[in-house]
Formats: sequence, C-alpha cells, structure tokens
Amino acid sequence: MGLADLHLHTIYSYDGTASVASVLERAKDIGLDVIAITDHDEIRGALVGAELAPKYGIEVIAGIEITTAEGDLLALNVTQKIERGLSLIKTVRAVKEQGGYCIAPHPTAEGLGMKSLRWHTLSEAVRIPGVTNTLMAIETYNATTLDREGNHYANLLADRYHISKVGNSDAHVLDAIGLGMTEFPGSTANDLLAALHNGTTAVRKDKEWNKAKILGSWFTKYAASTMHRFSLAAQ
Repeated sequence: MGLADLHLHTIYSYDGTASVASVLERAKDIGLDVIAITDHDEIRGALVGAELAPKYGIEVIAGIEITTAEGDLLALNVTQKIERGLSLIKTVRAVKEQGGYCIAPHPTAEGLGMKSLRWHTLSEAVRIPGVTNTLMAIETYNATTLDREGNHYANLLADRYHISKVGNSDAHVLDAIGLGMTEFPGSTANDLLAALHNGTTAVRKDKEWNKAKILGSWFTKYAASTMHRFSLAAQ
C-alpha cells in the first residue's frame, strides 16, 4: 500500500514555517510515497517541490489551498494559480480546466481563522452532475485541526454522498507531517488518482497531538521563520 499526505504547507504560505526542501526531506524520512504541497492561494512552493522531488525519491503533486467564496478547497495537479473568492462550483470548474482535481479539506471545522466549507454547501455541490468527477474526496481526518468534531462530521458527509475519504496532516510545521495520511493501492500519484476514482483510499492516523502542542509548535516555528517568509514575499 502507498502512503500520501495531501495537505502540506511550506514557507510560501502566509502561515507556513518550513522550507520546501525540508518538507520533502521529512516526507522521505517517514516513508511517504506521495505528497501534495498546498499553500494558501499560492503555487510557487508546490512548483519548486515538484521540481526537487526526484532528488528525494518521492512524488510531489503541485497544489493550492484555494480560498473560495464558501470556504477552503484543495486543488491538486494544477500548474497555475486560481483566482481566490470564486464560488465553490466556479473554482472546481477552473481546476478541471487545468486537468486537476479537488479535495474538500476540514469541512465544517471551525476555530482560529479556519475557512471551512459547510455541510449544506458541499451537499448541494455534489448533487450537480459531473462535480464529483473533479471534487473527488473529502478530508475526513485532519490531524491538526483544533475542532475534532469537524472530523466526525466530515466522515458522515463522505458516507452520505459516497465520496472517497482521505486523511491528511494539514502540517504547518515539519514534525506534523504524516500525522494524518491516506493509504491507497500502489505507490504512485497515478495509483492514488485511480484509488480516489474507485473509492479504495483509507485513512491512517498517527499519534494525535493535543491542542496545546498544535498551537505551541506552530507559534514557536512561526516566530523563527518570520524573516524567511518576509524575504519570499518580497520576491
């Protein structure tokens, strides 16, 4: 079985703390086969990661965590930024035009600035013909969300609408990578895509961090990476 973590942030995110190279090194060390770099409304880090990936012996899917009008959406296998603030459906269609696919991250979860898609928004979207050909999965386990109830409701949502389930870390610090993972038959990004189509993905959970560790780790790393983040923003 392959292992993937499809929701990772780097220093290119406004709230990320780790360099692209260190993310790839960490992913390799813990045995991940596929990762997706999904910085907030930014694709530069993901493209750098895809270029560096062969050096580390893993596959990197270029992605973005897009701020839609209704909440966050992961767009994977894209090469260009997608306008933020569009409706969920328009965003899904823009991802499809690039040949990409989408995952709904931490749906219904609340707290600390999270911008999550709501139950009714997703339930209306998946009823539109063809949408689930692109909006292929729901993140039913987000390892670093502060709202644990959100994972429960995300799981119910995926069951109700028969959508593939994925587990991700949503890591903003290196040590969190792999706390949530997706298992799939095979080992490549193409195998992962087939598993999402076929509904053969499964969630794997590592040791759970408590809220104090999630917040404390992020605040410490965020402060330490401030100058690096500012230098990238100026480029």
